[in-house]
Amino acid sequence: MPEARIISVILPLAIGWEPVYKTVDGTIRHGDRVRVAFSGREYVGVVDEDGIQEGGRLPDPTKIKAINGREGSLCSVSGDEIRFWKELALYYMCTVGEVYKAAIPFARLGEDLAAAKADARLEERLGRLREELSKAESSARVKETTRERLRSKIAELIGRKDRDSGLALPPGAEFKEIELTQYQQDALEGSLSGFKAGKTVLLSGVTGSGKTEIYLELAARTLSKGRNVLYLVPEIALSRALAQRVAGRFPGVMVFNSEETPAARRRIAEKVREVEGYMVLGTRSSIFLPHRNLGLIIVDEEHDTSYKQTSPAPRYNGRDAALILSTIHRSNVILGSATPSLESLYNSETGLYKRVILDRKFFSAERPEIRIIDTKAEWRKRGMSGSFSRKLIQAIRDNLAEGRQTMILRSRRAYAPLLQCSECGEVLRCPSCNVPVSLHGNAANGYWLLCHHCGRRIGTVPSCSKCGGTFRMLGAGTQKIEEEARELFPEARIARLDSDVGSAEGKEIVNDFAAGSYDILIGTQIVTKGFDFGNLGLVAVIGADQILSQQDFRADERAFQLLSQFGGRAGRRERKGLVIIQTAQPEHPVLKAFVSGEPLSEGLLSERKAFNMPPYTRIITITLRHEDESILEGWAGTMSARLQSLGGGKIEGPYSPPMDISAGKHLLCFRIILNRDNTLKGLKKNLGLIIERFSAEFKCRGDVIIDVDPL
Repeated sequence: MPEARIISVILPLAIGWEPVYKTVDGTIRHGDRVRVAFSGREYVGVVDEDGIQEGGRLPDPTKIKAINGREGSLCSVSGDEIRFWKELALYYMCTVGEVYKAAIPFARLGEDLAAAKADARLEERLGRLREELSKAESSARVKETTRERLRSKIAELIGRKDRDSGLALPPGAEFKEIELTQYQQDALEGSLSGFKAGKTVLLSGVTGSGKTEIYLELAARTLSKGRNVLYLVPEIALSRALAQRVAGRFPGVMVFNSEETPAARRRIAEKVREVEGYMVLGTRSSIFLPHRNLGLIIVDEEHDTSYKQTSPAPRYNGRDAALILSTIHRSNVILGSATPSLESLYNSETGLYKRVILDRKFFSAERPEIRIIDTKAEWRKRGMSGSFSRKLIQAIRDNLAEGRQTMILRSRRAYAPLLQCSECGEVLRCPSCNVPVSLHGNAANGYWLLCHHCGRRIGTVPSCSKCGGTFRMLGAGTQKIEEEARELFPEARIARLDSDVGSAEGKEIVNDFAAGSYDILIGTQIVTKGFDFGNLGLVAVIGADQILSQQDFRADERAFQLLSQFGGRAGRRERKGLVIIQTAQPEHPVLKAFVSGEPLSEGLLSERKAFNMPPYTRIITITLRHEDESILEGWAGTMSARLQSLGGGKIEGPYSPPMDISAGKHLLCFRIILNRDNTLKGLKKNLGLIIERFSAEFKCRGDVIIDVDPL
């Protein structure tokens, strides 16, 4: 009888160790998928590279459970993937199991197995139909209509199999050539020289400068050398808009994001494992595909906060995770943005990155005209009509008369962002999260209350619990702006784009606006992304104070990025565009910098350095949560005392976050500020040990949340 071997297995669970099992199957190797029992349930785990132990002292096999079997229907995981998981877990201070769960989310739910079985059934059905067709074509007695029906059914099943999963790019494919401007050519050469020097390239190109064409040229050169390409974008909507453009040059590009079905994602993963010369266009989750031989990683709009995974663990940033992935594959990386993050600018200043500047628009369009409208002054002289100033109304009418399109940004969705008691001033809050609820709907279809954090919905507006008074609406969200716009511009074709709009409808709205089917598009921050609308003449910001008044050390950086990105949507062809910003703070330094065209980054970096904040330091936040506020305060006291033994860094807290209740649990936070020097890794390790011991002692692992590099 074969001798039992001991293996350790990575499970899709938040446990800080790898359970060991025994097997007599001598063919099981590192990365294979196996079925094992753990805590009364069966999981599909991954055999770790440290699992097959040779020499040394082994556990007693008689006391170790045997595996339930190999999961042969699922592909093995490569050594590069496991290495990436471990590097990510180490940096973001989570378990490898949590990364595994994020990398292959359907493993814990059985969806991967279901998808595999569905694909197997599909292949079996295709085989039967092909056999029937073969017999039908060789028989003179079978009618042509029967043969045609079989052919049609086979084509339908093949289409279902390949739907949304792209086509493999064949080795040595000839790609469509493009002609770059001299400025683009110079930026291309600068990028290539940066790669040659072994550096990440930061392509700092103004909006409309043609960064995408440089990405595609670099991708073509990479693919021609037999290496693969990963092209990251921050939003699903942006990947949809970009897919057609990329596919025009690379017909086999594969689009990957969380909207794909498990079966479609599985098919793309299989192609990434098998084919040579592939290109994936995807959101942050595409870094977890089983990549091989990556030669280039493109991170478009690298500054965008959508790259950050906020929950659950691993709370990674897709941009920074892409850099970790590049070290494993020794691939080139290009980060692109019109408004680079301060972190990337800092890395350029220190020589870690090479910055390449592209400061000319592709169509030689002028910088748009910028007008700031002081809403306080307009209210005083009766120059406002609801949310719109009369000056903005006239500008939109003039733009419509010229046959050009208008885009309006309001950073709050819903009908009214807040409801306040008209008697005592109490703001209506979600009972589960203690954050203000928003009013949704319209007069025609009725209104309801919604918590944008937990999704709790309340059908009717209650009376004030403190004084019994009635609530009045404060502010205007995108739904109310849309209602006002329809009254002001009855002849215009108007659409709204925010997270209340379904994904399929949102895709259709973007395509229709690009095709000229709408005159005015109203939306939240999603409309500021890298869309290219050729006939967009006017962009307007309503309620810019919401953007300028965030209480965060990154607030000015984000506000400047948002306004610059949104302003860059206007006048992207030969015709000059117009940007109008309505605000009660016309003298705000962010607005002054935006109007003047001067970069804000230099002053912001000086401030960050003076106050010892990122990018000159690293921040880690620890959040404790519990239903009982007194127990939580006790935990916080213990954690505070233990953090004093960290051995370095600055510790702030405990403090209550702006949202101090979430899903019925009270929250308290700590912020640890660590220097970016050779002590960083050691201090993070010490911090991890403190948290691990605390979690084990109080049996509260799920209620201790670690966020490395929070946004």
